[in-house]
Amino acid sequence: MDEAAEETPDVMAARLAEVYDLVGPLYRRVLRKVELDGADAGVSVGVRAVLDLLAKRGPLTVPQMGRAQSLSRQFVQRMTNEAAALRYVEAVPNPAHKRSSLIRLTGAGRAAIAAVVDRERAELAGIHGRVSGGDVDACVRVLTEMLRLLDDVDVDMDVDVDVD
Repeated sequence: MDEAAEETPDVMAARLAEVYDLVGPLYRRVLRKVELDGADAGVSVGVRAVLDLLAKRGPLTVPQMGRAQSLSRQFVQRMTNEAAALRYVEAVPNPAHKRSSLIRLTGAGRAAIAAVVDRERAELAGIHGRVSGGDVDACVRVLTEMLRLLDDVDVDMDVDVDVD
């Protein structure tokens, strides 16, 4: 029998609340680390998020980036403007929508996000041997399900919540 099936919904909810208790401090520390490491290249946490998303998915509109990152369109627009000022991204015509340009990485943007990601992965390699691939798979599965539970939460609200 599956271990998760043996636990009552109340016990599982309490255990998942432990995950929430860890995710907040982890998130804030990651933000601070990205902030410190990206300062030399002018890559703020928000700009890093835009660059990383574009590196992974290719050109996107600002609203598409906001939905993908669960951030308000307004916040993503500000971060895109910062990235454009640094010449890390550029707006190009969108054949699917005349008024909503696609944002794509420039060569400088690709180099900047590659350097940031390389530094992060070098640091994350330090956990090797303390957790298994199965541990990581389980963590991703649990966090994905917890995120799905909140799919109905509107993140493109008038009140802007910065990630900084």
